[in-house]
Amino acid sequence: MVDDPYAMAARAADWLRARGPAPRVCAVLGSGLGALAERLSDPVVFSYADIPGFADVSVTGHAGRLVVGRLGPDGPPIAALAGRVHLYEGHAPARVVHAIRAMRLWGAQAALITNAAGGVNPTYRPGDLMAIADHLNLTGQNPLTGPDDERLGPRFPDMSAAYDPELRGILLATAREQGAPLHEGVYAGLLGPSYETPAEIRMLGRVGADAVGMSTVHEVIAGHHCGLRIVGVSCITNMAAGLGNAQLNHDEVKDVATQARPRFLALLEEGLPRIDAALACA
Repeated sequence: MVDDPYAMAARAADWLRARGPAPRVCAVLGSGLGALAERLSDPVVFSYADIPGFADVSVTGHAGRLVVGRLGPDGPPIAALAGRVHLYEGHAPARVVHAIRAMRLWGAQAALITNAAGGVNPTYRPGDLMAIADHLNLTGQNPLTGPDDERLGPRFPDMSAAYDPELRGILLATAREQGAPLHEGVYAGLLGPSYETPAEIRMLGRVGADAVGMSTVHEVIAGHHCGLRIVGVSCITNMAAGLGNAQLNHDEVKDVATQARPRFLALLEEGLPRIDAALACA
């Protein structure tokens, strides 16, 4: 349990600040999507085990390290969180969002939050990318539940634009210029760890979900609450239950994410410097 979320995040931020300034942009890299961290030049690598309050990562496809470096020799600095923890591992919501709060208190202004997701929209295909426009938090939990701490953010944050329209527009424009398809849709976050049933997927489709996964929503809620500008990208790694013939498994998720890596990296390596420039001018 995290007894004082602000104090824990501030401790982690102080630890990081003693080792260098915060980049304007941080990125949370989901299952199989850690390649961005590997592409950073002049990297400085911190193990989660060394950063105060950061939980050990146990899910395969999540490295459990923070990598700070540049996107190319002349590109902007980026802080890449290669791996995350999840509610289904038994963590409290405050532990799940600890890293994103630490990034904000360190000094980050925006967060790219990525995930591997199942496709609910029948027009999607494995390997597609989706810019997240909104989400459905169907986990039954919220990281803001509990005592109010105005140092983190307001008691009742407005979530109508939790996914920053300007930053999402930059990624959409980048994809158009690259001639690469980038969907725009709604992500449904469920608790997991079991995959959804076909009946649950039919329900999600009817209530407006385009993709489904077991992460992201709490990080977005907490990040937006504490003042980060959020942009989200899902990699559609499989069609959800009932929409395809294959059995769902985590190895498939990682394999398809690896296959989508070139388009994912191309989008972010061109889009993130534009996002950083927009933040510098804000």
